[in-house]
Amino acid sequence: MRQANKPYRDRIVAHRLIDDERALVRLARGGDRAAFDELVRRHAGGLYGAVAHLCAGPHEAEEVIQEAFLRAWRGLPGFRGDAQFFTWLYRIGINEARRRGDRRRRAEVVTSLEEHRGHQPADHAQRPETRAEQRDLRRELDRAIGTLPVDHRAALVLRDVEGLSTAQAAAVLGLREAAFKSRLHRARTSLRRELADHDPQRATR
Repeated sequence: MRQANKPYRDRIVAHRLIDDERALVRLARGGDRAAFDELVRRHAGGLYGAVAHLCAGPHEAEEVIQEAFLRAWRGLPGFRGDAQFFTWLYRIGINEARRRGDRRRRAEVVTSLEEHRGHQPADHAQRPETRAEQRDLRRELDRAIGTLPVDHRAALVLRDVEGLSTAQAAAVLGLREAAFKSRLHRARTSLRRELADHDPQRATR
């Protein structure tokens, strides 16, 4: 109760010193909004990256993560802690992105890593043509990822873009590791085929 009676700003400062995330989750489950806001601060960027490729654009991705955090806050009393908080949160976010995709009834959702992840600082040591080639490559990769079925896209983004481990990504998607590996393999194969079909020169490299 002593924590709850501290001013909000003081609790925020104190919570940023807590390394054990389970302690923050316990505080948030007890109604400490400052603890939950610290969890939001820690995971908003990663969650955005995880759902960006499943959304129609940056505005929808922002709406998805806002809805995911709202649902997480409301659902915290029922969170038992038998999974990591971030895998539970990512699952909420991905399910929300899927729900919106189904509602739109669109076959493909194409997004841009460059747009979603923000503009990177210019590397003035690189030649302009090199930077242009890298931008073109990013756009082509984004386009190819956008052609994948949403379940394959989610597996690829979690593992190869966001860098989650196989176990973590499988937990987010609610799959056994063997099933996740199979889905990821199919996604990677489809991505390579799409890139080769779009640029025939790739097929001979």
